[in-house]
Amino acid sequence: MTKELDGTVALVTGASSGIGAATARKLAEEGASVALVARRGDRLEELAKEIEAAGGTARAIVADITSREGANAAVQEAVDAFGRLDIVVNNAGVMLIGPFADAPEGEWEQMVNVNVLGLLYVSKAALPHLIKAAQEDPRHTADLVNISSSAGRVARGGTAGYNLTKFGVNGFTESLRQEMQPLRVRVSVVEPGNVQTELASHTREELRPGFEAQINSIERLQPEDIADAVAYIVTSKRRVAVNEVFVRAADQSW
Repeated sequence: MTKELDGTVALVTGASSGIGAATARKLAEEGASVALVARRGDRLEELAKEIEAAGGTARAIVADITSREGANAAVQEAVDAFGRLDIVVNNAGVMLIGPFADAPEGEWEQMVNVNVLGLLYVSKAALPHLIKAAQEDPRHTADLVNISSSAGRVARGGTAGYNLTKFGVNGFTESLRQEMQPLRVRVSVVEPGNVQTELASHTREELRPGFEAQINSIERLQPEDIADAVAYIVTSKRRVAVNEVFVRAADQSW
C-alpha cells in the first residue's frame, strides 16, 4: 500500500528520546527513510533497529549539532546514505529553568548552543538539499519543521533564558518561511505545551521538586501527540502550508 512519504528522506535531531524518537517512528510509518541524529549512539541504534523491525528504514547518525562541523557532517551523512533530503525536524533542545539572577551563565550558553545555534546550523546545512527536493518527485515540496514550545508564546517568571531561545525559534521560523515560500520549502513551527519527556530532568537539583510538582499536577501530553502534529504538517497536500501548530495539554492553563 502506498504511503504518504514513500520515496522521501527525513532527518530528525534529538532523536534519541522523547518527541524526537516518537517523530522518527511516525515518519517511518508514513514511508520516509529516517536519519536519526543525536549524541547518544546506543539509543539511536536501538531506535533504528526498532524502526527496521517494523518494516521501515533508518540510519543512526551520532553528532553534536552545537558544532557547525557536526551539523554539516550529520546532514551530509544523511544525504550520502539515502541520496536526498526532503524533511528536516529540528527537535533537539534543552530546558534549564530557574530565576535569572541566580542562574549559572553556563545554563544560558547551553540553551543558546542547542536551541538556537544547533537549529541554525542544521537548517543552513539542509536548505540546499530541501530546495532541490522541492523541485523533484515524489512531492515537489519539502519541509523544515522547528520544534519550539509554549514558552515561545507565553513568558513566565523563572524561564527567561528558555523563553529567549524559544521566542527566537518562532521569529526565525516565520522569517525563513517567507524566504522559502517561493521555492516550495514549507517552514513550520510546532509549539508543544507540557509533554512527558526528559526535559524536567535537566533542571538543577534544588529546583526540580517544585518544577516536577507543577508539571505532574496535570495529565501531560505524550511525545506521540507532538509526532502526530509533525506528521500532519509534512503529509499535507502540496497546496497546503501549515505554518504553526500550538498544542497544549487539555489541563494546561499556562
